[in-house]
Amino acid sequence: MELHLKVAEEVNASSLKPNLHNSTQGKGGKELVEKEAMKAELCRILNKIGALKFGAFKLTSGKVSPYYIDLRIVPSFPDAFQKICDLYVKLIKSDIGANNFDRIAGIPTAGIPFASLTVYHLKKPFLYIRPTERLHGRERRVEGILLPGNRVLLMDDLITSGGSLRRAAEAIRAEGGVVTDAVVLLDREEGGKENLAKDHVKLHYLLTTSEAAYKLYEIGAITEDQLDIVLKQVKRK
Repeated sequence: MELHLKVAEEVNASSLKPNLHNSTQGKGGKELVEKEAMKAELCRILNKIGALKFGAFKLTSGKVSPYYIDLRIVPSFPDAFQKICDLYVKLIKSDIGANNFDRIAGIPTAGIPFASLTVYHLKKPFLYIRPTERLHGRERRVEGILLPGNRVLLMDDLITSGGSLRRAAEAIRAEGGVVTDAVVLLDREEGGKENLAKDHVKLHYLLTTSEAAYKLYEIGAITEDQLDIVLKQVKRK
């Protein structure tokens, strides 16, 4: 009788313990661990190349921001450029799926170098969007071969209000393309995701600026005051 009770107790106790192997090795857990590693890698790169600046900066959206994440300097660092494009490739494969779009369009100007290297690795045709319609030649805003019905993934470095991505989606749709998704490295959390959703475009991003700020603070790359500057800007959206 005592033996049966002991066995029963052991079984009940073991059933209450979390299955660490399943929680970390299951598909969802593995993807989560990989995504966190990608986020940490991006923050290390941003810190190494000095991409985060504090001051007063006018953004493409017209807003004035107390901080600036300068991803335009990334191509000047070949190793960082390659690693960041690898992050784009992984993000696109995991969150969107390489078979769910036909072409990638780079958003001028910061998105173009990242998109051009990413399409090479994914073996996808490359497009880019002119800020304004060209007044000579084909007089189009979309450069490259775009066929009616082609599914186009928009690609930029980061998003603030989403104006550049929304204008790009409009230009591609005007020429017969289909746009349902956009991918960026960083979401500045200032309304861009919500604005894109109004145009039926889903935003995919690796990291928010608050996440980046916390991670950079944890590794001693920014001060507590600088962390507060970023977080206050996000709350002001």
